[in-house]
Amino acid sequence: MALPKDIKWVTFDVYGTLIDWETGAYNAFEAEAKRDGFTIERDQVVDMFVSIQQEIQAGSYELYAEVLRRTAVRIAKDLGWPLEPSRSGFLPDSVQRWPAFREANPTLARFAKQFRTGLISNIDDKLLGQTRRHIPLDFDLVVTAQQVRSYKPDPAHFTECERRIGGKKGWVHVASSYYYDVEPCLKKKIPVVWVNRNKVELEAGQKKPDAEVSTLREAAKLLGIN
Repeated sequence: MALPKDIKWVTFDVYGTLIDWETGAYNAFEAEAKRDGFTIERDQVVDMFVSIQQEIQAGSYELYAEVLRRTAVRIAKDLGWPLEPSRSGFLPDSVQRWPAFREANPTLARFAKQFRTGLISNIDDKLLGQTRRHIPLDFDLVVTAQQVRSYKPDPAHFTECERRIGGKKGWVHVASSYYYDVEPCLKKKIPVVWVNRNKVELEAGQKKPDAEVSTLREAAKLLGIN
């Protein structure tokens, strides 16, 4: 499916696309573990974070702050780090400090001059409010997991976004996660640009997105923004 020629709406995933959650989450784990004299490796923590979170989110819906607390407890247990569950709030508390990618705000400002913009995120409203201090653009639309009471890759976010926009015509989604965003967009026939920052290679049988770029700036250029 080709990208639309007459684009009116561009929506963005938040964490991984606009916000560097890997750095933010790892810094939080590193600081908390250091209190116990425990050393952790970034790549290991990030990989565990991704797999454990996917497992938790596949269950019944709960606020993302609780998903993060449970993720912290599971990671600590698997690492052999004796973290008391009562301290697991360090992870949701850290979201307010997760940084935006340096290119995010300048590029978002350029998008907003040409298109209507929105956020589609696996987050709760409170934590997203904290994050938006780092991305202060006045978005035209925001859909969170709390609003639809489910987590991507379940299609509820995209179904709700389609309802609010009034259809899929002229809409492009921009996201960094193949699992959470690209795959459900392909299933719903929503044009999607994959911001493949980590140069992930698709496995056999995985469908290619409508377009693939390495940065948000490349996505902007692709969609005709000067």
